[in-house]
Amino acid sequence: MSDAVMIEPDVQFIKDVVARGGGDLKACYQCATCSVTCALSPEGDPFPRRQMLHAQWGLKQRLIGDPAIWLCHNCGDCTTRCPRGAKPGEVFGALRGEVIRACSVPGFLGSLLARPSGAVVLALVGVVVFGLLAMAGPMFGSGEPAAGSAPEFAHLYPLWLIETFFFSLSGLIVVAFLAGIARFVRALRASGANGPILSGLIPAAVDIMTHERFGRCSEARARHIGHLTMFWGFLGLATVSTIIGFATMGGVMHTPLAQTHPLKILGNLSGVVAVVGVALLLGDRLRNPAKRAASTYFDWFFIWTMAGVIVTGALIQFLRLAASVPWMYVWYVVHLVLIFALFVSAPYTKFAHVAYRTVAMAASVKR
Repeated sequence: MSDAVMIEPDVQFIKDVVARGGGDLKACYQCATCSVTCALSPEGDPFPRRQMLHAQWGLKQRLIGDPAIWLCHNCGDCTTRCPRGAKPGEVFGALRGEVIRACSVPGFLGSLLARPSGAVVLALVGVVVFGLLAMAGPMFGSGEPAAGSAPEFAHLYPLWLIETFFFSLSGLIVVAFLAGIARFVRALRASGANGPILSGLIPAAVDIMTHERFGRCSEARARHIGHLTMFWGFLGLATVSTIIGFATMGGVMHTPLAQTHPLKILGNLSGVVAVVGVALLLGDRLRNPAKRAASTYFDWFFIWTMAGVIVTGALIQFLRLAASVPWMYVWYVVHLVLIFALFVSAPYTKFAHVAYRTVAMAASVKR
């Protein structure tokens, strides 16, 4: 005779999943069409049927530590073929957002940035921060360019001040990321995902960088290429920015770099690759009414912020070359505010998918 199991549904969790885009959750009647359809669902432990049931019952703790949620790339096959219109792909997307919020450190930022009003608050904070830095700039060495000299962004903000601010901010973001991932790992272990994470990180990272699993999704070709190009474009931009930041703070490099400088060329090429990725992702959503309707704030915030960072980065480069004062400074501030929003939101929004998915893939490997 089996032991009785007490199930205590988390009603608020159900409401939160519905609010994030899992509104058709209750339509699922456990036919398992989604699990049969999914090209990524393993035979021995198929998804998303079981996770749909757990979500209907509000079993938050089971779902937070379930790595299967991260093995899905939301290609839409299961949603397309669901006979009840329960949209398992969208439910999984909502569940991933709830996992990130549940693991967030500090928790108030995870809750704040889970809703559109949080993006507004973040933008306003960025405007205030860079407004204050601009006011303080003359105290730290910024000022009007000398007669006959070309205008530089350092005339608005001393370069060392901006670099120090963003490197300090990056350090805090890394700490928040690691703290959130530590919570996530504890949840994975509690759920029985006992794969060797450290040794599994390299193959998981290779899969992420190549998007090999994503490429197997039959209805996600445009999204696959879009995600891949945006990922590598952003990686290139981040690498170039980090190298230049350390080099300028160490006094071995002075900006602005010549257009023919290898780092400038790599940065511009990375920007082009990233723009292609963003354009593919936006085009895929905008020309498909179903995908457009299924896209949530979580999706749009990340895509539009990334697009804003890349476009304003290119714009200020052209305006500086054209010596367009004061517009180069105006758009430089906009660019910095967008970078600030991307940085601060990284551990709490869709940007965090890369980290959580990598860890989940590593932990899901059986010993």
